[in-house]
Amino acid sequence: MEQEQKQRVKGLLSEFPGTSDAAWLAAAEKLLKGKPFDKVLRTSTYEGLILDPQYRKDVWDKVSYLEELPGEGSNVRGTKAEGYQVESWKVSQEIRCTLAADFNAALLPSLQRGQDAINLVIDAAGIAGNDPDEAKAADIGRGGTSISCLADMETAFAGVQLDCVDINIQAYNTSLEYAMLLAAYCEKQGIDVSKLQGCVGADPLGQLAETGSITGTLGEAYGKMAGLTLWAKETQAQLKTIDIHTLAYHNAGGSAVEELAFALATGVEYIRRLSEFGLEIDDIAPRIQFSMALGGNLFMEIAKLRAARILWHKVIKEFGGSDESAKMYIHGRTGKYNKTKYDPYVNMLRTTTEGFAGMIGGVDSLHIGSFDEVIREPDEFSRRIARNQQIILNEESHLGYVIDPAGGSWYIEELTQELAERAWSSFQMLESEGTFSDLLLSGKVQEIIEKVAALRQDNLAKRKDVLVGINMYANMLETPLEAKAIDYPGISCRRSNEIRSNRNSDLEIEPCAHSIKAAFLQGASIGVITKGLGLSENTEMQQLSQERLAEPFEKLRENMAAHIAKTGRAVRVFLANSGSLSQYKARADFSRGFMEVGGFEIIDQGGFDNSAAAAEAAIASKAEIVVICSTDDRYPEIVPAICSLIKAAAPGTMLILAGFPKDMIITYTAMGINEFIHLRANAWEVLSKAQKMAGVK
Repeated sequence: MEQEQKQRVKGLLSEFPGTSDAAWLAAAEKLLKGKPFDKVLRTSTYEGLILDPQYRKDVWDKVSYLEELPGEGSNVRGTKAEGYQVESWKVSQEIRCTLAADFNAALLPSLQRGQDAINLVIDAAGIAGNDPDEAKAADIGRGGTSISCLADMETAFAGVQLDCVDINIQAYNTSLEYAMLLAAYCEKQGIDVSKLQGCVGADPLGQLAETGSITGTLGEAYGKMAGLTLWAKETQAQLKTIDIHTLAYHNAGGSAVEELAFALATGVEYIRRLSEFGLEIDDIAPRIQFSMALGGNLFMEIAKLRAARILWHKVIKEFGGSDESAKMYIHGRTGKYNKTKYDPYVNMLRTTTEGFAGMIGGVDSLHIGSFDEVIREPDEFSRRIARNQQIILNEESHLGYVIDPAGGSWYIEELTQELAERAWSSFQMLESEGTFSDLLLSGKVQEIIEKVAALRQDNLAKRKDVLVGINMYANMLETPLEAKAIDYPGISCRRSNEIRSNRNSDLEIEPCAHSIKAAFLQGASIGVITKGLGLSENTEMQQLSQERLAEPFEKLRENMAAHIAKTGRAVRVFLANSGSLSQYKARADFSRGFMEVGGFEIIDQGGFDNSAAAAEAAIASKAEIVVICSTDDRYPEIVPAICSLIKAAAPGTMLILAGFPKDMIITYTAMGINEFIHLRANAWEVLSKAQKMAGVK
């Protein structure tokens, strides 16, 4: 019976013969009508990879890990055999409230409504090791929550049973101090620290990359990292003590290759330096968390997470680590690089696809950024939306029902393999040139990323890449979200008074975990601990740019908004459409979209039968800019007349031609055309020039 079924299937398949690569290629080239196949149908990525238009079964011949199951081998398919089916990823949403009381007020309802991990980000003052009365006023509550002493932690965690929920405290180079503050809190509350799960992880190189400064030397930072890891080993706390952040590289414009290579290089340096303190690889590796950025290129981000596990497994095995130690723990965090201040609700769509990529790629925990996080401190509404994005992806979309759903995709499997190979080569290059800290301090890392970031900006300016609402499809009717003013001087005064009334400065502190914990129990503050440790002068370097991709275009809109506030209206652009609807409509629509990106007001009165009528209407509109829209065939007839009439009546008017008739550029320029707008034009440069010519400052 079984044999008969096989014969039927074979016979059925024979009626549908497959198509060979050669036959498909011939059909594709015929449709291209002479255009080069490689240029049109193959795509270059910022990672230096070339994507084919389709992938076939011969991918299996290139991929080395096809026989692996989830939880086995290189861990490409995930570190758990059961995937998310027994336990889902942790919903670990950051709550960036300025004060501990506000953090607590936001945390408690979040834990009741789907969040199952605490994610506390320490403010700039705390990360620098400063008390509120010693820090710059603008650093208190900036980027996170002001936590300086045991009283602050009691306020932040009031009503929370910490041994029943994962906790992630982002403190970078002050992680030893904050871990001991947490340990002091647990001792006072009667909580067994061995039951704590999560991460209070040190990352001095990540802090240097992001901020350009750490308190003390790198040697001192590694000493604190080792002390924290040894404490965790001694107390059997299940906390991870090293947290390798890649967000700074992503937010500087780096590609997935840079993010992976720099993460590996950081991890290797931490392992080598901690081994000098007597720690073994199986003591160190299980204590490492990778906090990786999630960007907008869906398939690349999925491949990046899968490749990361392959590469980290390889690194740990080279150090002689166990299979368990080689399992990579990944916390995913949606990046800020592609987020926008204008049309901000689109950010919800961006972060949803990024969260989707994280889940398909196999993150262990996840933060989805609020849609307004680049504008202001997120409120309850935006935090709720971000939290529910995760919950919907899990409980309504059922993403956890299948283990490694990307596994077996010809495209994703080859992309994973190629990305892993490219990132490994980049990592080896870094290794050959010295320690990662040396490369970071020398500016080599910055140079590598700046090249990629410059290409991204150029492609955005030329609209080869699209940010919806920014360089294309601008929403001219939107009301921008207002940033909520934060009273930093007032917060500084309040926090300074609070810390002075609670602080015990008369303590001798040994540079070890137990002494620091004891000091916190006796009333020490972060600033007291920093002074007691006797750290050296700050280590400083050129920080990586954290400018978002959209900022140059956003500046155009901001300039126009300031012009409107000053003059009462936006700069006007008149569309001088000539000929029939079919002759001018495509370029008129293109011109509208092109100019609206710069915040210009568009005047469109339809088409004109002759040049004189078009010029007369343009002059009467008092528009500062006129765009001539028609066909290349009509331009020799209408451009000279329109230019001469407008220049005679309003010589300051900027004239733009829609299109790029390359044989007539010099001629039209001589007639008075100032710019040409077309698909290959640098939109940012043209719009900047147009604003300046119109008097926008």
